[in-house]
Amino acid sequence: MSSLTFSAAPIPAPPARPGWQPHLCGIVTSVALHALALALLVQGFSPMPEEPTAPMTLRTQLVSLPTPAPPTPPVPEAVVQPPAPATPTPAPVVEPEPAPPAVDEAALARKRIEAERTERRQAAERERQVRERQRQEQLERERQARERAEAQAREAAEREAQRLADQRAAEAAARAEAERLAASRAYEPIRKTAPDYPGRALDKRIEGDCTVRYSVDVQGRVQNPEAEADCHPLFIRPSLAAAKNFRYQPRIVDGRPVAVPDVRNTFHYRIQ
Repeated sequence: MSSLTFSAAPIPAPPARPGWQPHLCGIVTSVALHALALALLVQGFSPMPEEPTAPMTLRTQLVSLPTPAPPTPPVPEAVVQPPAPATPTPAPVVEPEPAPPAVDEAALARKRIEAERTERRQAAERERQVRERQRQEQLERERQARERAEAQAREAAEREAQRLADQRAAEAAARAEAERLAASRAYEPIRKTAPDYPGRALDKRIEGDCTVRYSVDVQGRVQNPEAEADCHPLFIRPSLAAAKNFRYQPRIVDGRPVAVPDVRNTFHYRIQ
């Protein structure tokens, strides 16, 4: 350890001053010097002078070295990836419960009034829809009633038309029958004689019918009598002879006699 000693010459004392203030400057100076000495001792300050160093000599020598081999490429080391840091699970965020809003009586009253108005409007709309539906149903019932009435009227008119047509047809048929009867009466026979029963047919007990077709002229005489196919051969001659002797009342049309064609008369041959 080094020590540092300071010697100081005595300083003539200043003229005495009253009190401790005349010694303040010396006290401060002494404290500063002691602090400086303590700092130098801590830093290893030595007051001894350093020895002079000898001059350095540099010697060189030429040395030949062989050609170095190419360096071996370094083997790449496996890169170990550090493990990814674990993602910390976020803690659930707990939202604080909202404080209940303050009750606004005026707003509640307005909402009640608006709700009542809405309810009244909806009730009025429902009532209007009900009335409209009832009106539509009434119109539909009236339309159906009209259609039924029209259908019934059409059916009644058709039945009446059918009745009138049937009546006209019946009247026409009655007129035709009356005309037919009048026409038949117009040429009703005045004289008809029965034919003679053939002897051969009588001997053989043969019975049958024979229809003769002829026309009646304007004098009421029979013209062109012909036997139909249903006549038995034994009954043809006596039937034609009997028909020729018939006499008829002539048919009168518009006040004039007319001939009547295609008149038929059937003779029945029976043994009593």
